[in-house]
Amino acid sequence: MKRRRFLKTATIGGAAATLMPQLFPKYPFLYAQNNPPQAVWVENGEPLDLLDAALKELGGLRQFIARGDVVVIKPNIGWDRRPELAANTNPELIGDLVKRCYEAGAKTVKVFDRTCNNPRRCYRNSKIEEAAKKAGAEVFQIRKNRFKEIAINGKVIKKWPIYEDYLNADKVINVPIAKHHSLAKVTLGLKNLMGVMGGNRGSLHNNFALKIADIDRKILPTLTIIDAYRILTANGPQGGNPDYVKLSKTLIASSCTVSADYLGLQLFGHKLDDVEHIKVAAEEGLAKFDLNHLNVKRVKLG
Repeated sequence: MKRRRFLKTATIGGAAATLMPQLFPKYPFLYAQNNPPQAVWVENGEPLDLLDAALKELGGLRQFIARGDVVVIKPNIGWDRRPELAANTNPELIGDLVKRCYEAGAKTVKVFDRTCNNPRRCYRNSKIEEAAKKAGAEVFQIRKNRFKEIAINGKVIKKWPIYEDYLNADKVINVPIAKHHSLAKVTLGLKNLMGVMGGNRGSLHNNFALKIADIDRKILPTLTIIDAYRILTANGPQGGNPDYVKLSKTLIASSCTVSADYLGLQLFGHKLDDVEHIKVAAEEGLAKFDLNHLNVKRVKLG
């Protein structure tokens, strides 16, 4: 696999270790100030302000993007819905992230997704195509002849086709929107990676948790940014009813997709045991950090 994964390392010192969650029941993810955060939770802001604060806490995007990199930004563009219905990633967030990648030195930024509804309508009505192109990204629809079968050698999945542009990228930024999902309970970072998987995705629904962990292990991104400015609380993943949209004004970011998803469960009042595919991913070793002692910086804007 050609894609060069960038893994940002983090250390947890003994005396300066994470404050125990049980000592702070109201804020279970407080972290010791001497340690760099492994994840960031920012709330009470507009999309660009949320992103700015999160990247600042993580040390800036240059911690992840090097000069000359080809970067893939993978949003959710799966549905023919306007942004206000919270079925797709916020277009303002994607546009600004494209700009920031170029400012960090990226040579090329690509934006794409394997949609569920008509791709042309999804790209247009989500407003993601317009925002990403305006910021200078290459935006294109998925082409069936550009999937490459790779070895998975997992517990259930032995091989699976993955989109070549994703595999060949130097860095990948995974940008899901936080949503309810009728099958998986929620869709966050781990599930958003299905948008670069080819083949019969419907066949993954049986024994879904282990299958998605098998494949995701091979394609984990450089950085995961969960868009929770608006969240879909029911009727997911497609939505369509504004009554199910909650304005949360939140963003979660981490170099570990499982850690980001773990935090994202709080948006829906879930615990790890409630959402099988995230729990299994953690059990299968996909988490970079100890979820029981996760260093999280919480920022409240305004």
